[in-house]
Amino acid sequence: MSGPNGDLGMPMDVEMEDESDSFGEAEYAAINSMLDQINSCLDHLEEKNDHLHARLQELLESNRQTRLEFQQQFGEDPSDASP
Repeated sequence: MSGPNGDLGMPMDVEMEDESDSFGEAEYAAINSMLDQINSCLDHLEEKNDHLHARLQELLESNRQTRLEFQQQFGEDPSDASP
């Protein structure tokens, strides 16, 4: 695995024949588990983002309606108002 600075701890030109033999099922399983956790977190963030987007759209529409009601109440022409 990598050291504290992200380096592998061995030069790049070193033969890695024995390295492939020592990387077994447990390491792949650990990587798969981490990737599953990351995927789950990303799915959760995407759901929250979609929810926030929907709520902001609702708020925007509500504000538009409120602005139109105020403009009508005070006799302003809605086309005169800036967007």
